[in-house]
Amino acid sequence: MLSAASRPYIDASVPVLREHGLIITKTFYRNMLSAHPELKNLFNSGNQANGSQQQSLASAVFAYAANIDNAAALAPVVTRIVHKHASLGIKAEHYPIVGHHLLGAIKEVLGDAATPELLAAWAEAYGLLADALIDAEKKLYESVGIKPGELFDMRVAEIIEESEQVKSFILKSADGTALPTFQPGQYVSVRVLLPSGLQQLRQYSLSDAPGKDYLRISVKREVAGKETPAGTISNWLHDNVEVGCTLSISKPFGEFAPDVDSNEPIVLLSAGVGITPMIATLNHIAARQPERHVIFAHAAGEAAHHAHRADVEKAKQRMPNLQSVVFYENVKADDQAWQGRMQINGLPKWNREVTNVYLCGPLPFMQEQRAALLTAGVPSQKIHREVFGPDMLDHLL
Repeated sequence: MLSAASRPYIDASVPVLREHGLIITKTFYRNMLSAHPELKNLFNSGNQANGSQQQSLASAVFAYAANIDNAAALAPVVTRIVHKHASLGIKAEHYPIVGHHLLGAIKEVLGDAATPELLAAWAEAYGLLADALIDAEKKLYESVGIKPGELFDMRVAEIIEESEQVKSFILKSADGTALPTFQPGQYVSVRVLLPSGLQQLRQYSLSDAPGKDYLRISVKREVAGKETPAGTISNWLHDNVEVGCTLSISKPFGEFAPDVDSNEPIVLLSAGVGITPMIATLNHIAARQPERHVIFAHAAGEAAHHAHRADVEKAKQRMPNLQSVVFYENVKADDQAWQGRMQINGLPKWNREVTNVYLCGPLPFMQEQRAALLTAGVPSQKIHREVFGPDMLDHLL
């Protein structure tokens, strides 16, 4: 628990972090990666380049300060970080490095306003958070029986073109060892060694149900946007991986866990490549509880960008109570889809007070849908989301 002496300084930091948080985190990453270039292997170079990693850390620091007495609000965030860190192989010895450069960035940006008392308070607060993360990550590593950073070789047995942008890679054990168990909604990290010598790890949701003799990941080719670079790893995987290649992956991690054990109705809403954990969930339910009531809605730019349609059609054949709805921004005459962005009033009706709703897709999509769901009477505790990439923690700020 944070000491009484430090608490006023952390409380006073909230408006300061709101104003200066982004420049602090930019300074932090610049200084830390300059002093420890080996850590570039652990950080997503694309998210560094487009600024989302810095924005996410700024949001996390601000959310931590603003909710330091609200353990219930912070617990899901901490759990998400723990799983992400485990998928990357974060070690206890990394935390002092992060703490040193975070405090240094606060001092550099705030100057004389970063008094010794303020820095001491943040050193204490960071120490408490670091200890909690180290302990939780140690337990998670032990629970799955691995050491930090341990990866496993998988053979690419098949590659499937799911859409113009998405390829599925069917992975089988390279040495015949048993595949790891996982829950629908979880992901694995895939390691790629680039020609530059930089090693990068990327997380991809497992896109089929557990219990098969393979693991499946589905990768969207991320093209360059007006303000964002092309996805280095997604393009590398699309352009270089062939059947017979070996990929090194982590054990499955991730706290996003749609309810696949009960018989209660469930609502699965996705957009873009956010369909992948939802397909794993749908396929699992189709195999185990085909009579269950499921609303499965997906949004895409157009039919050519709609991945995993074959999975949904196969599920429909087994699930009499599956209701599937599609939204395309660009609809052609023969498309069985709503025109435009996903709208709650375009979905089948459900008991909004008691049914769990799961979201996955681009952050603006989830923000828009969460707001619409709340307006429609869905309690916040019934809305669950999986964020691909850095989380802006907008629900805590």
